[in-house]
Amino acid sequence: MARATAETTRRADGHEAARATAPASTAPDRRKAALRPRNAATLIILDHAGRVPKVLMGRRHQGHKFMPGLFVFPGGRIELADRHMPVAGALNDRAEAALSTRVTRPPHHLGRALALASIRETYEETGLMIGTTAYGPPETTPDGPWAAFREAGVMPDLEAVQFIARAITPPQRPKRFDTRFFAVTRAAVAAETTGIVGPDAELTELAWVSLKDARALDLPRITAIVLDELENRLAAGFSPMLPVPFFREVRGRQTREEL
Repeated sequence: MARATAETTRRADGHEAARATAPASTAPDRRKAALRPRNAATLIILDHAGRVPKVLMGRRHQGHKFMPGLFVFPGGRIELADRHMPVAGALNDRAEAALSTRVTRPPHHLGRALALASIRETYEETGLMIGTTAYGPPETTPDGPWAAFREAGVMPDLEAVQFIARAITPPQRPKRFDTRFFAVTRAAVAAETTGIVGPDAELTELAWVSLKDARALDLPRITAIVLDELENRLAAGFSPMLPVPFFREVRGRQTREEL
């Protein structure tokens, strides 16, 4: 073990005194570099055909290390295949611009890949396919979950997708994500595969709930915040041209910007 050393200092009365100092190398380093957040996407499916708008929520499996047992919107990280999946329609220019804002050197087609990730993750977790059957099946699809869209004759339709919020997990968390929240109406569901949700699946149950009832569920904090933003967006007409809120921690303080 390293030993303390004596350091001579001069007091105000002119006399010298010695004090023990620990070598700098033995001082504990309390600083820990924050994990770099990974790009992720979430999809809110909104049913506002009735008097009271409803959203689709899913309960995460209790065995998950990340947010076990909480109700969330389906979503997850971008995968390589998301960059190569054919689509029908495109994100509107307002969404594309907002998705590239506050991003250092955004990769080509970042917005497209994020929107497709939200659609793929929604299918993997709920069995719901967001898209259209009007153009027939895509001629080719990447291997993996996207093949189910070809088999069902569904093309993912980005024109139906709105970008409504962005949030970055605060530093010093064991997992960090730069999550973009997208939204579609229930009319964008073109097909469904049954048997995806169950006791041993990623989501153990699904529920269509009003915004009021959704807030009463066991939610992650950011999900509750986005529900408030969604309600405000609906009250403002649910236009794709509305500003997009961006939540992150800056110098230890939670902030809300608009993209």
